[in-house]
Amino acid sequence: MVKYHKDFLHTHWRKGKEYIFAVDEVSALNPLGLISSFHSPTKTFKPKFLYFAFFALVSCILLLFPMLFSLTSSFYESETGVKPFLCLSVPNETLCCDRSSRRSDTCIMKGDIRTDPATSSITLYRSNHTAYGGGREAIQHEKIRPYTRKWETHVMDTIDELDLLVKTGSWPRHTCDVVHDVPAVFFSTGGFTGNLYHEFNDGITPLYITSQEFNRKVVFVILEYHYWWITKYGDILSQLSDYPPIDFSNDTRVHCFPETIVGLRIHDELSVDPALMPGHNRTISDFHDLLDRSYQPRISSIIEDEEREAGTEIHADQITRPKLVIVARNGSRAITNQDALVKLAEEIGFFVEVLKPERSTELAKIYRVLNSSDVVVGVHGAAMTHFLFMKPGSVFIQVIPLGTDWAAATYYGEPAMKLGLNYIGYKILAKESSLYQDYSKDDPILMDPDSVNKKGWEFTKKIYLDSQNVRLDLGRFQKHLLRAYYFTRARKNRRSRRLSV
Repeated sequence: MVKYHKDFLHTHWRKGKEYIFAVDEVSALNPLGLISSFHSPTKTFKPKFLYFAFFALVSCILLLFPMLFSLTSSFYESETGVKPFLCLSVPNETLCCDRSSRRSDTCIMKGDIRTDPATSSITLYRSNHTAYGGGREAIQHEKIRPYTRKWETHVMDTIDELDLLVKTGSWPRHTCDVVHDVPAVFFSTGGFTGNLYHEFNDGITPLYITSQEFNRKVVFVILEYHYWWITKYGDILSQLSDYPPIDFSNDTRVHCFPETIVGLRIHDELSVDPALMPGHNRTISDFHDLLDRSYQPRISSIIEDEEREAGTEIHADQITRPKLVIVARNGSRAITNQDALVKLAEEIGFFVEVLKPERSTELAKIYRVLNSSDVVVGVHGAAMTHFLFMKPGSVFIQVIPLGTDWAAATYYGEPAMKLGLNYIGYKILAKESSLYQDYSKDDPILMDPDSVNKKGWEFTKKIYLDSQNVRLDLGRFQKHLLRAYYFTRARKNRRSRRLSV
C-alpha cells in the first residue's frame, strides 16, 4: 500500500485572531518522502564549504534533471492512469477509440449512426462516395464495455459489451424509428452500482466530465438500466440532459444519432481535473455547483411543505451556533459512544444533528443537511462520499479505523481538499478499535495493519471493514472539535462583519 503525507490545516482561536499551522504526518503528497522539521538544530558552515556545496548541488541537478523529469512523467501516467483524451477532434464518418486510460475506454462515432439492441451493436454508415469502396463488409469493428473500472476484470466481465461497427453506404441500413438531432452518451449502470461511492465515482462524476460540454443537448443511453437509479439521480440527470434517458436493452426501436460517445471519461477519485477539460476548465467546484442547482428546487419544495405543516416560516440562519453533523453508520465501523460525542460537541458550543442516511433516503434531504453544516464528522466508508454535498470552506473530519489509512486518504481525504474543504483525518489508536478486545496487544492486526492488508482485499474487508467498530477517545478527539469550532466561529464572524458593512 502507498504511504502518504497529509498537511492538515488547523486553526486556533487566540484573542479574536486566527493562527493556522500545519501538522505533518507521513504522506505521499510529498513524493520524495522528505519531511522538514521546525526544530532541527542550526549549523554554521564555513564559506568555502558553502561554495563547494553549491557547485555540487548545481552539478547534480544538471546531471539528474532529465531522469527526474522522465520519472515524474511516467509516475503520473502509471499511478493515476489519466492522460489527455486522444479523440478530441474527430472528423465526420469516423470511429475513434481511446484505450490509453487505465480506468476506462471511450469511443466517439460521428455521422449516420444507428442502434440495434438485438445485436448489442451501434453502426456508423459511411456515404457511397467514401474512398473505402462499396463492399458490404464492416470496414472497422471495435468492442467496448462502457464502464469505468477497466482494470478490474472480474467486474468488467459482468458489463454488457457493445459492438461498434463502421460499414459502407451500400450496406442495407436499419430504418430509423427515432431520429435525434443531438449526440448520445452510452454508459452502463451495472458493476458496483448500489454502493454510493461507486455510483458517484464510477458513474455520476464521469458522466458530468463526459457530457457537460453539450450544455444539456445530449441523450443518455443506458446499459443495465435500473429504474431506481433513474429515480435516485433524476435531479442530477435533468441538469445534464434535456431528454429522457433510453433503456438500450429494452427499447427495441432503432435510434439514429449524428454523434455518439460510448464509455465515460474519468479523471481521479471523485475529482474533476481542469487540465483534462479542454476549452472548459471545469473543476470539482463546478460539479458541486451542478449538485446545488440539482437539489435546491427540491429543497425549497420540502421547506414549503414543512412551513405549511408548522404554520410558520423556517429560517436556516436562525441557528447561530456552528452546526456539526455526525454521519452515523449502521452495522460495522459505528461509533459506539456516539451519544457521548454528541454531548461533548454540544458542550463545546455546537448545534449537533445526527444524520442516519438509508438507501431509500432522498438525496435532496441529505444535501440539505450537509450543505447547511459547518463541520461534518463520520467514519470512513461509502457514506463519506457525501462530502461532495458540503460547502467549500467547511470542516470535514473523517475518523480513520485501523487498516483503512490509504483508502481514507485516497478516496475521501484528498478529493475533499480539492473541493476546498478543511480536511482532518483522525487516525484512531488501537485501543479505540473494537478489535483491541478481540486480539492480543502485539497481534499484527493491531500493530501492523499494512502487513495484514498485503495479504489481500478479502482480509481487509473481513477484519477492518466488516468486523470493526470505533469507541472514540473523547479527550483526544476533543482537540479536533475545538479547532473546528473556533475555526468556524471565526468564519461566521468574518461573514457577519462583511454583511454589516
